Amino acid sequence: MARRLNSRRGSGGPRPERRRRITLALLAVVVLVIHGGVTRNLADRMLDFAKDSAMPPRIEVAYVREMTLAAPPPTAAPAAPPAPPARPRPIKRPKPPKPASAPPVTEPAVAAASASDDSADHAAAEAAAADEALAQAGAPVASAASPVAAAASAPEPAAAASDSPVVAAAPASGASAPVAFEWPASTRLSYTLTGNYRGEVNGSAQVEWIRAGARYQVHLDLVVGPSAAPIITRRMSSDGEITAEGLAPRRYDQDTKAILRDRSRVTLTFEPDAVVLANGERRARVPGVQDTASQFVQLTYVFSTRPELLRIGGTVDIPLALPHKVDVCTYDVVDEEILNTAFGPLPSIHLKPRPRPVRKANELSAEIWFAPQLRYLPVRIRIEQDAATYVDLMIARRPEIGAP
Repeated sequence: MARRLNSRRGSGGPRPERRRRITLALLAVVVLVIHGGVTRNLADRMLDFAKDSAMPPRIEVAYVREMTLAAPPPTAAPAAPPAPPARPRPIKRPKPPKPASAPPVTEPAVAAASASDDSADHAAAEAAAADEALAQAGAPVASAASPVAAAASAPEPAAAASDSPVVAAAPASGASAPVAFEWPASTRLSYTLTGNYRGEVNGSAQVEWIRAGARYQVHLDLVVGPSAAPIITRRMSSDGEITAEGLAPRRYDQDTKAILRDRSRVTLTFEPDAVVLANGERRARVPGVQDTASQFVQLTYVFSTRPELLRIGGTVDIPLALPHKVDVCTYDVVDEEILNTAFGPLPSIHLKPRPRPVRKANELSAEIWFAPQLRYLPVRIRIEQDAATYVDLMIARRPEIGAP
């Protein structure tokens, strides 16, 4: 009996020790897991901070008033061709005498009839020459029923002149000199976002044009879902210089966050003779090349200086540096439309990208509506991946103007 008791005590003695060791081992494992998670989270935060800090600092602007609706800014009329040489007048010869039975015709009446005929012929020739000159110059012809024609003929409010206080280049001397393009002051456009991404989605967006001297920034911010807990956020930013030919990007950044997906960052840099793509490959820099964000403001510049490009049926080409290639995007001018905005009906011109022969999966395209009464700024943007994945941005209020 004593042996059994001793054997039980002897066998039960080490059990607490073993349990203690197992408990300590489990505790160590839990600590390591927690520590590893904290370390990974900290590393991710540090990586995000490093990525954010690598982006050009965002220029802060205070917006103080709203842009007023106004007629499109004046542009230079095309140079008129030289007037056609005057047609020589026919030599009048004396007419043979008429029979006595005919009533006499006085010489003043003959001269008046001849002068009237010559004046009508000369006026018709001048009108035909003027029409031919306009056709050769490519001057746009707008019908009275056109919403853009109505916008162009609308009186310009006096306050509209202060929306664009800075002139990009001085006009040439002479009466026929073109009107210098005035870059808009810093401007913010706010949009209501609707669309479809695995179901109906809503959200908000902003396009911000910022200028500081000869430097500019363009930011396009998208928020899909509620602002407190968005499904997707994307920021597209362009940083560069303002030149006599328009915008010259130096850097483009694209930052995307989505639920249950890794954060995605894309950066393009623009050198004097090359564009460095997101994967490090270099492509030749073509004149006038833009990025995904700067193209919206560059098109504003193009249409303000060459409004004839916006005739229905016309096309507009713009070279684009995309994350993985440099290509030329061709927009077709498809229609003039009245958009029902939160601040009233707004005439617009609808541009649609021409379909590519071969479209890659997940490749985005953007339809754009420009408003002549708001300095050709984009008032609606539809970004589409496919028929079931798209977002549609509609301007929610008048553009806001920054303090000078």
